[in-house]
Amino acid sequence: MTTDLSSASIPVVYRELYNKCSNNDNSIQKEVYQAFLSQCNLESSSLKIIWNLVGPSKDSHGTVNRTNFYKTLALIAWAQQGKSISNKLFDSFTGDEYPTPRISNLNSVLSIKQKLVLEDTASVNNNYQKLVSIDIVNVQLVPEKKGLFLKYSEYIVTSKRFGYKVTRRYNDFVALQELLLNRFPYRLIPNLPPKKIIINDNQFLEERTRGLQRWLTLVCRHPILCHDSLVSFFLTDEASDLQHRIRNIFRKVPDEFMTSDLAATAKDLVPSENGQIASNRECIRSLVNVIGRLKLDIESLISHNHDTAREIEDISMQLKHISSMNIGSDQHFVENWGNVQRNFDVTSSELHAISSASLKQADTERKIVCEKLSLIYDILVAHKELCERLEKGLAHDHQMALSKMLALKKKKLQGAIRGTNSESIEQLEAKMLAQENIISNIDLRTDFSLYCVHTETQLVFTYLGTIPSIISNFIDLKTKSHIEFLNLWRSLQSHYTTGEHTNSNGIN
Repeated sequence: MTTDLSSASIPVVYRELYNKCSNNDNSIQKEVYQAFLSQCNLESSSLKIIWNLVGPSKDSHGTVNRTNFYKTLALIAWAQQGKSISNKLFDSFTGDEYPTPRISNLNSVLSIKQKLVLEDTASVNNNYQKLVSIDIVNVQLVPEKKGLFLKYSEYIVTSKRFGYKVTRRYNDFVALQELLLNRFPYRLIPNLPPKKIIINDNQFLEERTRGLQRWLTLVCRHPILCHDSLVSFFLTDEASDLQHRIRNIFRKVPDEFMTSDLAATAKDLVPSENGQIASNRECIRSLVNVIGRLKLDIESLISHNHDTAREIEDISMQLKHISSMNIGSDQHFVENWGNVQRNFDVTSSELHAISSASLKQADTERKIVCEKLSLIYDILVAHKELCERLEKGLAHDHQMALSKMLALKKKKLQGAIRGTNSESIEQLEAKMLAQENIISNIDLRTDFSLYCVHTETQLVFTYLGTIPSIISNFIDLKTKSHIEFLNLWRSLQSHYTTGEHTNSNGIN
């Protein structure tokens, strides 16, 4: 169907219905669309025509986008008016606003949507390959610093999912993190790598670039965060001054609890055994220390490989110097000194090859092993801080609300004993009712936060499931590198086992 919707305005109810049927503004799934049509009180023949015209198709991956859903609503309204359904209705329509359909109760539609959301979240949370397939992002440091007086670094950020390449500053990442914490207070929001006021350290910039890459990877592969317009804006907006504009646009967006379809029923989604949540939390808190120590040990090995490579390269350079030194012909402290110098030159080249191979190996281990462990460590720390954040926030708010309610009840009781007039009693009762609503809202938030912690814990365990493959890769890389270096050293050794390097005193 190629007809557009530009001939008339879209009723507000169209947008409201789309938001109810859609999950995070994504295209509507086939099962939800089918349930929606069943609430329209139309003959099956009419529903079949609508389905064929604007329903799910292979090209749309079995979903219905916003435009086709709006067309669906218009077709339903016309069918309810007794009109024959076809594409021509859009071309011939002359009204100012498309008609509004009569839709019965949407509870069954919302129930199916909720079920699919839960299944999809659980499926992604428990499958690392699905997490990886959500997006592949890359953060690269721009070699030249910007700014006339105060120099700053820029980063090229690319997203495979959106197909964009944008330029970002560190403060743009800071703005995104702040907004994510406000929008998703009960989700894993990792820490950014530290900021440095005066940046003149290349190693620091390289480490921070890797940290930004890990941070953005965890955000863009999060099953919930990845669908939010806040993240897509960061990955696609090409205008300048992003940190101020993104704050202005998204600072008033309500948090997830206020917009989630699951907020009212979260209590039913939380595991009945709360002890398991506490046990998982303690387990993850311990893993922060264990994985942190493991990461530091492997980083130390990689650093040692870098140091060894530099020392071997230095030996290579000194031998190179000796091989090129012009020593007088009367200085025969070693027989055939010219041959010795030529062999030193060969030795220098082979040592250089060993040094280069060692540096390459260290970089490979950092990328394949250390960065993946760091990713796991970052999400473990994020989980630990999430739990601490909830304790300081929700638990404190809940305790304060209960204390205020007790104070109101005490005041009411004292007033009744003293014979306080009925108007004062009514005022206290109104305040108590308002306070009960506050407590009820906090209770709902607490249930929703526990549900979020439960799903975030599953996400953490999915990342933890990659540790065996990481260690396997580490062992495989070490085995191959030792074999490679053994062959290189043996090749070098062969030059010193032929007797050609024996001096006049017979010393090898």
